[in-house]
Amino acid sequence: MSGHSKWASIKHKKASLDAKRGKLFTRFIREIQIAAREGGGDPEMNPRLRTAIATAKGQSMPQDNIKRAVLRGTGQLEGENFEEITFEGYGPAGVAVIVEVVTDNRNRTVSELRFHFTKNGGNLGENGCVSWMFDKRSVVAIPKEATTEDQLLEIVLGAGADDMTDDGETWSVISPPDAHHAVLEELEKAGITPASADVTQIPQNTVKIEGKQAAAVLRMMEAMEEHDDVQNVYANFDIDDSELERLSA
Repeated sequence: MSGHSKWASIKHKKASLDAKRGKLFTRFIREIQIAAREGGGDPEMNPRLRTAIATAKGQSMPQDNIKRAVLRGTGQLEGENFEEITFEGYGPAGVAVIVEVVTDNRNRTVSELRFHFTKNGGNLGENGCVSWMFDKRSVVAIPKEATTEDQLLEIVLGAGADDMTDDGETWSVISPPDAHHAVLEELEKAGITPASADVTQIPQNTVKIEGKQAAAVLRMMEAMEEHDDVQNVYANFDIDDSELERLSA
């Protein structure tokens, strides 16, 4: 999980949540809207929508915003016609990159992402060029103060999880994507609130980078994350902690 964990840790060290709240809310609204469009507006019958709403509430998104996003998704309110697209490409040093977007203008998004790749020494590739290097997995982070390791293992293994790692302040529960919602439901029954819960892309192997290449990769990742249409960015890079501290300063 090195590539996933490195980028996650970088994002946590960046600007305060308040500075990013507008961007976060945009992501939540689009995810809720897509989930409602694809699976209906009833969270009890739509696991993806239920997770999206829980995530938004966890970041203090107003209930009215959530309700309007659901209604736009189901067509009960007028809204943009978004589509989900996944782009793949390479960054400096051959780092593999997957970018998930939700956009109302495919051509604009393609052009802008290609610019970010090229500007930082990478290139936008064809579908499938790097996705084979990643495994789609559910990753749920649980604060260590919320439970014991033995108790957590008992809860999540019965729900379909197949691994758990120690990430310092949290446990990371790793599961197949189709077990994501079952794991969250069992944690909820046990009164345990995750620090985060995502279906993500975990690299099978990582590329060690340093110096100018590391700086270029981080610039590219940050530019992608800041793009209004981008929901998630994944990459298979690894950077030494000492260098990461220096570059993130």
